[in-house]
Amino acid sequence: MRYHYVYTSRKNGRSKPANHKRPRRARRTPVFRGTRVPFQNLLDYLEAGQTIDEFLDDFPTVSRQNAIQALEQAKALVLGQLR
Repeated sequence: MRYHYVYTSRKNGRSKPANHKRPRRARRTPVFRGTRVPFQNLLDYLEAGQTIDEFLDDFPTVSRQNAIQALEQAKALVLGQLR
């Protein structure tokens, strides 16, 4: 089984995955790195009309930078499929 890294963040000049799939955790759901918070939770909050700030208040282990980068990567993936 391989790990599927989806979202990246920069720390100390090196790229690190911010969100990835871990086969043994969160049932193969993409999660924010270093947490057990699924990316789907962020999408659910936004779909329900809640803000990123409300999401971050409820999930303090997720940084604003990682949430924004995850959304930007998801956007790029969607737009890439439309081309």
